[in-house]
Amino acid sequence: MADSADIQPGFFARLKQHHIYRVAVGYGTAIAVLIQVVARAFPYFGWSAAVPAIIIILIAGFPVALVLAWLLVKPADPASQTIWRRRHWKLKAAVTLVVIALVVMSGFFGIRFSGRHAAVLSAVQLSAVSAATGTSAPSPATAIPAKSIAVLPFVNESGNKDQQYFSDGLSEDLITTLSQFTGLKVINRDSSFRFRNSTDSVQTIAAKLGVAHLLEGSVQHAGGEVRVSVELVNTADGSTLWSQRYDKPYKDLFALQDDITNAVAGALQIKLLAAPGAVAQSDRPPSGNLAAYNDFLQGKFYEQRTSEAGTRKAIDYFTDAIRLDPRYALAWVDLGTAYATLASDYVGGSEATAAWHSALAANHTALALDPDLATAHSSYSMILASHDHEWMSAEAEAQRANQLAPDRDFAALAIIYAALGHTQRAIKLLRQGLPNDPLCAGCYMRLAAYLAAQGRFDEAVEAVRKSLHLAPMALPFQVMLVKIEVMRSDASAALKAAQQMPPGVWRDGAIAFALQLGSNRAAADAALQAVIVKQAGFNAYWIAEIYALRRDPVHMFKWLGRANEIRDPGVQMLLTDPWILRYKNDPRFAAFCKQVGLPDTTDAKALP
Repeated sequence: MADSADIQPGFFARLKQHHIYRVAVGYGTAIAVLIQVVARAFPYFGWSAAVPAIIIILIAGFPVALVLAWLLVKPADPASQTIWRRRHWKLKAAVTLVVIALVVMSGFFGIRFSGRHAAVLSAVQLSAVSAATGTSAPSPATAIPAKSIAVLPFVNESGNKDQQYFSDGLSEDLITTLSQFTGLKVINRDSSFRFRNSTDSVQTIAAKLGVAHLLEGSVQHAGGEVRVSVELVNTADGSTLWSQRYDKPYKDLFALQDDITNAVAGALQIKLLAAPGAVAQSDRPPSGNLAAYNDFLQGKFYEQRTSEAGTRKAIDYFTDAIRLDPRYALAWVDLGTAYATLASDYVGGSEATAAWHSALAANHTALALDPDLATAHSSYSMILASHDHEWMSAEAEAQRANQLAPDRDFAALAIIYAALGHTQRAIKLLRQGLPNDPLCAGCYMRLAAYLAAQGRFDEAVEAVRKSLHLAPMALPFQVMLVKIEVMRSDASAALKAAQQMPPGVWRDGAIAFALQLGSNRAAADAALQAVIVKQAGFNAYWIAEIYALRRDPVHMFKWLGRANEIRDPGVQMLLTDPWILRYKNDPRFAAFCKQVGLPDTTDAKALP
């Protein structure tokens, strides 16, 4: 019988001698904890792309750890120890080389995997942007910033659709407040609210908006209680960075809003630091009057409906808010804006004149109450330009608005730049501002007009089609497409686009433009006369434009004079209008520019 010392222990006994079970349990516990830490911490710092690679490396290290334990851990039985000592230094040298090689390979693999993961994610997101807007995707140099966010419209769960204004108002307040944080890209309301009731994934929405984070939630408002559930989502992997449910008395609404803002700021590691010249903006009444705030929110809700009935309803609510808090500057601003919209889009004659006066008075009051309210300056600039033709003052007001809120009030300044004949500056400003409002249909429409003024018709068509993709039923955008097709001398495309519009004055005007290119002069004349009969009281500039297209300067200047008399807002397009600019060397052109207070020079190009 063999001596007991010569009997070799079994395989499982040898595993125990080398402490393999202990190493396996310890490593397994350690990587479970590390995976949790990596999955939660890395997205917090914007390193989401590296998470899969790190997890794979940790799991792959498990068998390596077992092999190292077998080779390096001193066995328990004396016989094995003798052999282990003789080979130990050789094992250590070999294992050290293997570990170094594994570390280098793992690092290389991790970097390559993370890079590929990020590249694939960026490609998917940029493709979604392209599909959403009809544009070519931005270059990797303009990739989505880590500190960027969109506040989606909170879901109204109050069981009463009439409470939608309240959940919208809470969302808008968060947009306004988060916009005060330097270094944080915050998407404007018009773009983020396009995803109301969207079934798109968070990754798709984020790609369309160009952000790394989404803030979404729900609101229940009943009686004196408010319940708000909020979630901050990292869009790279869909993980939740922070979530919270608040149950507060309605009287503590403003404190609740501040709690949410501070929590989001903490999760994103941002601080409230104003940009140079910027001033904190707020949509709350200075008195803290919740009833006034409630009326203001309802006014904003109806204002967004872009209809005459909605505009009149908004005027009523803004008036009620002011009655409750006469020092509510923002309510005065929106009251003025609603009156200006009524005057320019829906009424004429003495009613329009009265509405313009009300708009101007409301804005004066707002600026007296709060001289640092950005939207008061941008709204005032539009009134000064559209109705008063005080262009220099309008430019100063728009610049002040842009200084106070540089990421939000850029469109007004672009419009004034173009009105003063600086179309290239307008194009540049719109392109700079669009990343913060990437689904701004009106911005793309304006961009199309200014590109056409530079003779860049293909780019103009691309821009106006983006605007129509975002707002297919917007009649001004459809008219802009018709005009650009006419500028490109594509009669059939222009007429086809015009005929697809719904019946009404917008369609009549578009068809009149399109028919001027055709050979049927009787139809062209009849279409123009129909526009004159129906629209002379509020669309005089359009009529002047059609006469310029017809190469009839006598009637063109006659109708330009009429446009000035009725304060037609179309006059602001004078120095960007390729048809009107055919006659920029006519003495009557310089005289008219002087009459309306505009310079007689422009960087826009006239049509041949």
